[in-house]
Amino acid sequence: MTALGKSSLEATLKSVQSSVSNIADDIAQGFFEITHSGFALLGLAVVFAVITLSARPDLRQAGETRLMAWLQARHEAVAGVPEPSDPGAIERATASNPKDLPQQQAAVAFWLSRKYGVAPEPLSVLVSEAFEIGQKARLDPTLILAIMAIESGFNPFAQSPVGAQGLMQVMTKVHHDKYENFGGRLAAFDPVTNLRVGVKVLQECIARAGSIEGGLKYYVGAANMENDGGYAGKVMAEHARLLAVVSGKGFAPSPYDARPAAPRPAPTVIPVKAAPSADVPEPEKVAALATS
Repeated sequence: MTALGKSSLEATLKSVQSSVSNIADDIAQGFFEITHSGFALLGLAVVFAVITLSARPDLRQAGETRLMAWLQARHEAVAGVPEPSDPGAIERATASNPKDLPQQQAAVAFWLSRKYGVAPEPLSVLVSEAFEIGQKARLDPTLILAIMAIESGFNPFAQSPVGAQGLMQVMTKVHHDKYENFGGRLAAFDPVTNLRVGVKVLQECIARAGSIEGGLKYYVGAANMENDGGYAGKVMAEHARLLAVVSGKGFAPSPYDARPAAPRPAPTVIPVKAAPSADVPEPEKVAALATS
């Protein structure tokens, strides 16, 4: 190749390189200008949106609602399972803070919680209700709580083989009329309702027998038997322990009898007897209860 040809080739290559460089510079410059203009437009759009939303709170609210709905939908799509939500569930819970109770009641709630392995929050509701209804019924609240402890171990869904149900092991089929004011038989599984109905039955048993120990024998379905299998003794022993807790002489709970009472015979309907005097009204028929 001659010197003239080499010189011509080099000139051509330099020309091509220069053209490519110019094209690259033009592209870069154009991209910069477009990007710069785009950011400027985006900034203007943001400013305009802020001004508009500030002037129109309704638009801002609608936008926030749609954004939250979109985010929720995205979250559910990623999670695969919708997040459970029921803000009203707290109103159905039978529980309260034991720190809100008077000192004696709080001590009882914590003592029972440790002994029976039940959370103190639901026990706080039961203790408070027992003290309130006990005052109205003229029954010691610790006796009511002792019966719940021996009957069901504070299991509101307990059921015996003969059909006694709930905390106080009320025979729902026999005492269904007592649940009418609470919406029906299924209210037996509402802890507070079962407590109230159980106290009503206990009152009738004590009035019929004339003593607490005798009433407990009726309550357990052993009115026509020689003995109650130690039921009254267990209840009264737990009653005494709870009285000690209330008086401030409490002690660490032991596993003694920290379970529902043993199964007992099917309940029998106790015949109505005439009241001994005009001062004491004749009680209605009372069916003794059985435990699980």
